[in-house]
Amino acid sequence: MAFTAKDVAKLREQTGAGMMDCKKALTATDGDMEKAAEYLREQGVNIAAKKASRIASEGAVAAFVTDNGKVGALAEVNCESDFVAKSEPFVELSTAVARQVAETNPADVETLLASKAGKSTVTELVNNATAKIGEKLSVRRFVRFETKSGHQEFYLHMGGKIGVLLEVETASDLSKNADFKTMCHDIAMHIAASSPKYVYPEEVPAAETEHEKEILKTQAMNEGKPAAVAEKIIAGRIKKFYKEICLVEQEFVKNPDVTVGQLVADFAKKVGTAVKISRFACFVMGEGLEKKVDNLAEEVAKMQNK
Repeated sequence: MAFTAKDVAKLREQTGAGMMDCKKALTATDGDMEKAAEYLREQGVNIAAKKASRIASEGAVAAFVTDNGKVGALAEVNCESDFVAKSEPFVELSTAVARQVAETNPADVETLLASKAGKSTVTELVNNATAKIGEKLSVRRFVRFETKSGHQEFYLHMGGKIGVLLEVETASDLSKNADFKTMCHDIAMHIAASSPKYVYPEEVPAAETEHEKEILKTQAMNEGKPAAVAEKIIAGRIKKFYKEICLVEQEFVKNPDVTVGQLVADFAKKVGTAVKISRFACFVMGEGLEKKVDNLAEEVAKMQNK
């Protein structure tokens, strides 16, 4: 498979690796972008996290938690400009959508849009806001958590550029414990900052772990390590892998001396009741959506040629 200079540039943008390393990787993998990224890792090239799936669109992530803290929801609503995303009518709409999710528990976006919010459906609310604001608006996705013996906490970063919903189970009612609420809020903020994929290592799919081990094995062999030594290196590096993607294994952003798991365990011991993080959701606004990019130079050239 042939590749072009644009492919090299794209791989460099996705991985953060050097241009020559990217060219070498594409040559070795016959131009396959995914295999080239893995090749770079296997060769030990320091690459940044892929950003290809996070092409920003405009809008915001909104959140709503019921007064008793038992039900929470996140909803992403999109618009055409960042200016509108920050406007009061748009914020009111997106918050109303999140509240509707929490209160009605819709099966999907289509059901949500058809549901009644007062005298109007959500679709009618969106259409009315569209007429008022003057931009195309759309409800993209949502998530809803409900617990009988725990607490829902949310955190919105930069006006909804990132939204986190966290569920923490407790053996006793801690709804009036200010320290508990602070801890939950801090963990939700940590999730927004550290982007874990799972709560616990045992949640990581076996196929994902085995795939990572294969990459680490190839990496170790390329470093010239004997097979027996390579196995020990892999065992150590897979623990580091879990620290990167599992919430409870990550160093707590507000106190790197403890992991998030240790933070929760210490608090549970302090209050004398079981406390456990059960799940979380994190929405990055516009994640995976294409955004129109205007090329100013091209626009100027077109104007000059008219």
